[in-house]
Amino acid sequence: MEPTLCFSRNRCTSVEQIDDQTMRSTCRLQDTLTEAWIEITVRLPDLEIIAARSEFRRTVNMDDTKIDIALKKVVGVRIGSGMLKIIEGLIGEVTDCKELAFMVEECCHGVILAFTKDTLQTIPEAEDEKRDYFAKMVKDNIRLYNRCAAFRPGSSIVEGLDPP
Repeated sequence: MEPTLCFSRNRCTSVEQIDDQTMRSTCRLQDTLTEAWIEITVRLPDLEIIAARSEFRRTVNMDDTKIDIALKKVVGVRIGSGMLKIIEGLIGEVTDCKELAFMVEECCHGVILAFTKDTLQTIPEAEDEKRDYFAKMVKDNIRLYNRCAAFRPGSSIVEGLDPP
């Protein structure tokens, strides 16, 4: 019997409000090669990352000391436009681990999406109104584009939008 290539991935990002001035966002990643979590703590209202920590339980060719050094570099970054390039640049100075930058970015997007929950509670009930409502929401905050299945390229909700 010939060997079969098998790969699976699960990723989960959660956000919790610690107090009036602090949020914590955690991204967990488990796949065939990696088992890790990253947590960032963010100060409100300026969305500045004030702490970052992680645990990589299983990974390929990764030095834990480089992960800690790279995460210390993102402390002080503000979540907002241009953050992806900043995060990739800072982490890239220390390590070429793509998962690390990806997971920090996911934590940041989790914080952004946490601020949309109140908006989502005002969704109209009529189906035709829902589509227009979500399309406007993505147009108003383009960072939502491709952040979930509903806002992915090809979805009727984002039809006609130019990708960022």
